[in-house]
Amino acid sequence: MPQPMEFRTERLYLRQWREDDFEPFAALNADPRVMEYFPAVLDRADSDAMAGRCRSLIAERGWGLWAVELRATGEFIGFVGLNEPEPELPVAPCVEVGWRLAFAHWGRGYASEAARGALRVGFEDLGLAEIISFTAVGNRRSRAVMERLGMVADAEGFAHPRLPADSPLRAHCVYRLAREQWCASPRSWEAHH
Repeated sequence: MPQPMEFRTERLYLRQWREDDFEPFAALNADPRVMEYFPAVLDRADSDAMAGRCRSLIAERGWGLWAVELRATGEFIGFVGLNEPEPELPVAPCVEVGWRLAFAHWGRGYASEAARGALRVGFEDLGLAEIISFTAVGNRRSRAVMERLGMVADAEGFAHPRLPADSPLRAHCVYRLAREQWCASPRSWEAHH
């Protein structure tokens, strides 16, 4: 098994999950503001199962959706990282960058800062050719993060196969970033510091 990758950015520490992350993770997954663009909030059992999957995948391959803590306080604030989406999604197979942070920590640039570090790992350490991100079309906040990361929207998105045809969340947009774009961008340098 590979050694789990962990890394720091200016204000954040992205690391393997610990047992004491599960409770604050359940709290953010139960917050309707955080889960606005998901089909439902998660109960404790589903949240714990998700955290367990994140931890297992990092243990198995060395990377994934890392637990994020504030370096200044050690507080767990959510996850950011890389993930291989379910095979039934029209964008698969691929690697996506994703994030979910507690509402109290929104608006401070943490998602962008941590995601830049995850992109660096994906392109520079894992040698990925492309990383994507996707969300419900109406999720303007996440789309703004994708744009800040230098990702470019596809002309067409996809209808999420797990959501009913009449769901306002079914229509998804897709953003992409190629390694060549990353390497040519000053953003890649920022992630080191």
